[in-house]
Amino acid sequence: MRTDTGQVFKLEDYRPSDYLIPRTSLDFRLSPDATRVTAVLTVERREGVAASAPLVLDGDGLTLLGVAIDGQPLSQADYQATPDQLTILAPAKQRFELRLETEIAPSSNEALMGLYRSNNVYCTQCEAEGFRRITYFLDRPDILSVYTVRIEAPHNEAPLLLSNGNPVENGVLADGRHYAVWHDPFPKPSYLFALVAGALGKVADSFTTMSGREVALGIYVEPGKERLAGYAMDALKRSMKWDEDAFGREYDLDVFNIVAVSDFNMGAMENKGLNIFNDKYVLADEETATDADFANIEAIIAHEYFHNWTGNRITCRDWFQLCLKEGLTVYRDHEFSADQRSRAVKRIAEVRTLRAHQFPEDQGPLAHPVRPRRYREINNFYTATVYEKGSEVVRMIRTILGPELFRAGMDLYFERHDGEAATIEDFLKVFEDVSGRDLAQFALWYHQAGTPNLTVSSSYNAAARAFTLEIEQSVPPTPSESRKRLMHIPLAFGLVGAGGKPVAWETVDGATVEDGVIHVRKRRHTVRFSGVSERPSVSLNRGFSAPITLSAQQRADDQFFLASHDGDSFSRWQAFNTLLTDALIAAFRHVLGGKEPAFAARLAELAGRIAVDEALEPAYRALALSLPGEADIARDIGKGIDPDAIFAAREMLARTIAAANREVFSALYDSLADKGPFTPDAASAGRRALRNILLDYLSLLPEGAALAARHFNAATNMTDRAAALTVLAHRHASSREAEEALAAFEARYRGDALVLDKWFQIQAGVPGRQTVEKVRALMQHPAFSIANPNRVRSLIGTFSSANQTGFHRADGQGYRFFAETVLEVEKRNPQVAARLATAMRSWRSLETVRQDKARQALLQIANAENLSADLRDIVERTLA
Repeated sequence: MRTDTGQVFKLEDYRPSDYLIPRTSLDFRLSPDATRVTAVLTVERREGVAASAPLVLDGDGLTLLGVAIDGQPLSQADYQATPDQLTILAPAKQRFELRLETEIAPSSNEALMGLYRSNNVYCTQCEAEGFRRITYFLDRPDILSVYTVRIEAPHNEAPLLLSNGNPVENGVLADGRHYAVWHDPFPKPSYLFALVAGALGKVADSFTTMSGREVALGIYVEPGKERLAGYAMDALKRSMKWDEDAFGREYDLDVFNIVAVSDFNMGAMENKGLNIFNDKYVLADEETATDADFANIEAIIAHEYFHNWTGNRITCRDWFQLCLKEGLTVYRDHEFSADQRSRAVKRIAEVRTLRAHQFPEDQGPLAHPVRPRRYREINNFYTATVYEKGSEVVRMIRTILGPELFRAGMDLYFERHDGEAATIEDFLKVFEDVSGRDLAQFALWYHQAGTPNLTVSSSYNAAARAFTLEIEQSVPPTPSESRKRLMHIPLAFGLVGAGGKPVAWETVDGATVEDGVIHVRKRRHTVRFSGVSERPSVSLNRGFSAPITLSAQQRADDQFFLASHDGDSFSRWQAFNTLLTDALIAAFRHVLGGKEPAFAARLAELAGRIAVDEALEPAYRALALSLPGEADIARDIGKGIDPDAIFAAREMLARTIAAANREVFSALYDSLADKGPFTPDAASAGRRALRNILLDYLSLLPEGAALAARHFNAATNMTDRAAALTVLAHRHASSREAEEALAAFEARYRGDALVLDKWFQIQAGVPGRQTVEKVRALMQHPAFSIANPNRVRSLIGTFSSANQTGFHRADGQGYRFFAETVLEVEKRNPQVAARLATAMRSWRSLETVRQDKARQALLQIANAENLSADLRDIVERTLA
């Protein structure tokens, strides 16, 4: 485990390496405790680099067995070797062949980076810097190499031998061993290298590309689980077709393989031609997976496949450009899911995710630009800012340019930079070239941290038939950035009149207004619309055209009107969500001794109307009826957060809505029961989502526990079963019904680790001070393993990130438990520990007693001996 060296990497310090490695040949002789890796690297010194320049290769915990140049072993005077670096002091030749032999121990690699062995399967994870744990290399994204890989292992231990590219050769060896050779003709960086070896079952299919080539498809899973990979295969084929239709991108190898493994730090990895997945995002049927699981499988299969062009064929020049592959590919998978399902529902879900994860990041000590300028540990920058906000920046480019010019820019990007390691500047330049626009101010979205805020007020002059918007932008200070520059914000809007009809205008001045978008570029704009025949309600940031916060001075009557009549589906949802948020904040203040909220009854009546509005999709209605989460409310309150008061406020409003709509909700709940066999399609999932949100409300009424128990016992699929169990555990934790349901669920799924993760997760989320003791006890459960990232995320991650009252106990017990557990996880897996630690990012927003307890826990982690670079980086930035 690498401990902190204090080294800070800066974007401004980037320079090309002195050497290139155009070809890499790897030979693996697999063994659990002593795998021998022979690397033969074709090395070239760049033109203009002095012959005396040393070749410095990265390593991480390696044992070097031999080093030779052009077949001649080097003397110890010719190189310097440590486990973390190999320096060839003065290779005199312009081009030479470097042969390296290293030995590694996959079975003891609990960090799950590099080559590791888990559940009898050899697997690799090389992004971001895992390849250096396999062999010494120029382990950086701008070193592109053509790989040929030979793998050798005992046949009975590893009958399957996979790597990147196309299969070239295989054969039988003496002593029960066998081998396979793979060749990837496309140059790639080392982080995309992959190897899998073991005994796995296979689901096979094929896909014919738009040029008529047939690609062999394979999904590899644990033997006996093949039937659970059918939906993933279907999603893969739909992804391949969609990328051809939407972006003109055709797959380029003869085979495409996916491997699902149970021990994996990430969701999945886009290695060229051999995607490796956490099995959570591959395995599914109605008995074991929820509708959300099916949707995630579809999206993540697509995301990793789309990386073939946005990440693999065109990769990043350096890790500062990470959003160039991740943010862009998230945008592409969002568009795919919107086309496969409901665009309106998908957009709301995306924004909820952004606000829940990225907005707090922007508002806290871990804030950083979409393209960071410096980092100490790159693994800690796989963040919501890079992924989700990065996607929103790409979406804004499409909004500004329009769909035709955006597609032309993407086509030019693929044509101009195929086979290269590119930068954000390269990406923006193609859009400037196809459109003729200057995107310099817009580029600040990549370079500047923080969530911009627009303050908007409006007025209407009936005599002059003029409507005016006063718009002011600001960006709050973030760590290392106190002074902010003005952004280019594309603000989609609509003027909504009587009956929800658009209100026309004759002329507009004060800002550039194009295709329903106000281009906010200055600190203040006074935008005047003339020829407006009636006072409109203004619908702002339609479709969430920019990732901003709005401080709109808007009457409640306008919000109620827009929640019923806005023609933009996102903005209609946003109006209702704003009303809910305002009511919850008012209820929070009431709990702390303020006056009683004013318009809860009117809001409850509107909720009832939305619930039964057949013009709206069931999935849309389910999202509309979902109250803002406790963390969302805390974010909007800002400072002095008391999680117990927020929880009480949320329960208060939920009970008001449930009581006011008892008959309406009950009748609708009954009508939505599944009438036929389970299908995972979006329409069916939407009906289940609406029925289950109604169950949540109805469970707050008398006999609610009995209703949830009937729902649980009658469930024919995991979506309904898990929803009912959550209601019982969270709303009626001490009831007989909850105890019986939790026991029945555990007994039914005792042998299925992924389903038991749901059981852990539900119990970790039970609100209240008692949950920390429950989580401690569950860590002793036979199915829990602190070495498995999925188990840790389901129990510890849920408790710390999604249980506001349990984690933020006023006496600090939640924080103390968390600090102890994070340090225990870190001994095995620093990456997982560092990601857990981000749960403390908003500690300064808490009231003073909890603040002090949280700080003590952070200091307990920071003061631990031999802290990994990953964890120390997060904790020190959080404390700064």
